[in-house]
Amino acid sequence: MSAPPTDRQPGLGDGRPDPPSDQRSGPGQEYNPGPPTPPRPAATVILLRGGEERLELLLVKRNPHARFMGGVWVFPGGAVEHAEGEDDRAHRAAAVRELREEAGVELPDIAQLVKFSRWITPAEVRTRFDTHFFLAPLPPGQEPRVDGEECVEHGWYTPTGALDAHRAGEILLVFPTIKHLEQLAPFATAAELLEHARGRTVQAVQPRVVVEGEVARVLLPGEPGYDDPQPDTATR
Repeated sequence: MSAPPTDRQPGLGDGRPDPPSDQRSGPGQEYNPGPPTPPRPAATVILLRGGEERLELLLVKRNPHARFMGGVWVFPGGAVEHAEGEDDRAHRAAAVRELREEAGVELPDIAQLVKFSRWITPAEVRTRFDTHFFLAPLPPGQEPRVDGEECVEHGWYTPTGALDAHRAGEILLVFPTIKHLEQLAPFATAAELLEHARGRTVQAVQPRVVVEGEVARVLLPGEPGYDDPQPDTATR
């Protein structure tokens, strides 16, 4: 377990006061007042263990010196490489590769990945990804091991345990991870979650950064204010 972060987490990087911690886009994600940056395809793996007895998931801590999301605890993942293509298989290939590179876990078959969600970074943020989130059970006989460079620590958490650790300042989480943990918290076991996800219809979710006076907030579709026009985003 890491020590509590000593640096205050930045907000949107534009000089405005920080929003609440569960509404921040995260370190390295500067506010972009200009035309939206095209999102890069990406993939993330929520690695599970516990079978029919419990639900725990893997989080890895990014190197605090990294320019993007330094010091943040995340699910293993990253951008799709050009050679991996553009379709669903490319996202699955990237997910397997990133899990191997960041957590030292090898999935023998991309069919083990169960699609759970798809999140697109808000148009108001400079660094953007179109990320497909997959669930996968920990393969028998394997244990995570971080490389010590891109990722420096790892830990198994229940969804509620990870949220509690974040509130206590023990680990640093950002908005998409927090929202996924909140979605995962009602499930008692990994088997129950996987069964639910196999019948799930995945729709893309694109949060929005809404500026109200001197405060910037991140909103999800359907939340009050999400569809309201904003002076600096009305032309997007």
